[in-house]
Amino acid sequence: DNTDTVPDYFFCSYGTGGTLKGVAKYLRKHSPETQIHVCEPDNAPLLYSGVKSEWNDDSTVKEPHPLWRPHLLQGWTADFIPKLVLEAQEDDLIDSLHHVNGDVSMNTSLRLARKEGILTGPSGGGVLSAALKFAETAKPGSTIVAMLADTGERYLSTPMFSEISADMNEAEMEIAASTASEAPPNINMPE
Repeated sequence: DNTDTVPDYFFCSYGTGGTLKGVAKYLRKHSPETQIHVCEPDNAPLLYSGVKSEWNDDSTVKEPHPLWRPHLLQGWTADFIPKLVLEAQEDDLIDSLHHVNGDVSMNTSLRLARKEGILTGPSGGGVLSAALKFAETAKPGSTIVAMLADTGERYLSTPMFSEISADMNEAEMEIAASTASEAPPNINMPE
């Protein structure tokens, strides 16, 4: 009887499928009770569709996946299902799929930066939003790990950070003024 067991969960997305397949294989071997949860965009449910990408002999994709649509989760779900992801499916390494909205992903990323000081991009926000939603109904004491595989640094000039001005506001100027600082030394250039 496993009524006292508390389950473990691993949440990730997929780009090339390397992290998904590698971590899932390791967990299956060393922690077989851990469930692997994979996230994909809600408007591009390639894995959910059951339609597999087909490959040419030269390792190029025969044609774009019929359910692929543009989405806000950069790094996730190209217009085909990568071979490593197909192998993870075939090896039964995926226990559950979660579909994530792009706007929710970006908002979760911003909340994580503001509240926890963790700067991740929309894909990290997407995985975290799925894990947080799942946690609402998970068994108390469950361990849920969410893989945030990107940094928000590369998205500073994208719409995700459009609410943040490039110039310092009054509060930021006050903080800067409260810290001792001096101009950098002059550089004498050779003539």
